Amino acid sequence: MAVTQILEQEIKDSELWLSRTQEESTYKRDLKKRIELIKWVLGNMKNPNVEICSLIESRMNETCCICRCFSL
Repeated sequence: MAVTQILEQEIKDSELWLSRTQEESTYKRDLKKRIELIKWVLGNMKNPNVEICSLIESRMNETCCICRCFSL
């Protein structure tokens, strides 16, 4: 399975859990951040000139609590 396919599946799985979570919580907020970050990564992977690992690390440092919900 390609990295893109894995990330797309992660989005689907996260959206499924997000839809099942009724109340606002840290878990739900983390799921939203996870989905946002994965979509951002997929968008940036399309540019062959981007060093994706450095870019992800930079983004993770900017985003609060994202380390807990982003595990690939």
